[in-house]
Amino acid sequence: MSDLNSVVEALPDKTLLLLDDDAPLRNRLGRALEQRGFDVQLAESVAEAVRLLRARPPAYAVCDMRLGDGAGLEVVEAIRGVRPDSRIIMLTGYGNIATAVAAVKAGAIDYLSKPADADDVVNALLARSGENPKPPENPMSADRVRWEHIQRIYELCNNNVSETARRLNMHRRTLQRIQSKRAPR
Repeated sequence: MSDLNSVVEALPDKTLLLLDDDAPLRNRLGRALEQRGFDVQLAESVAEAVRLLRARPPAYAVCDMRLGDGAGLEVVEAIRGVRPDSRIIMLTGYGNIATAVAAVKAGAIDYLSKPADADDVVNALLARSGENPKPPENPMSADRVRWEHIQRIYELCNNNVSETARRLNMHRRTLQRIQSKRAPR
């Protein structure tokens, strides 16, 4: 962590916008990024993020993909409109190839799955162009990826267990058993 702190301290502009509608994650990650030397502004909605970035366009941004009032992609495009040199990372609990491609096309430099470690976020933000950041120290387990995928399909099916089970080609009771358990780490 001290290596990252010294790199961040040497940056000419340390402004960072953190957009996430999950308050505990937003506050925890915000504190961690501040401890690493960033000047963090927190936002919980697209509207709030747009208001903050118009007042002070950030050099860095970390945006959640899915929010209550829209998509983080809208904020990525808004940041690119006012500050094209900004380095933006997308975070999501519902990672898939299509959303990763959409994020990169909108202007994000990387795409990380939640829960993302603060060091992984900083490494991705500070990676040089054309250089891949180091792989995460603690990637999501296969069980967690499976659970996240099931939850995403469940939400897309408007919380309909029968429709979700049909789309996932699994028995309804199996799906209910999986959902009744706590999310794996």
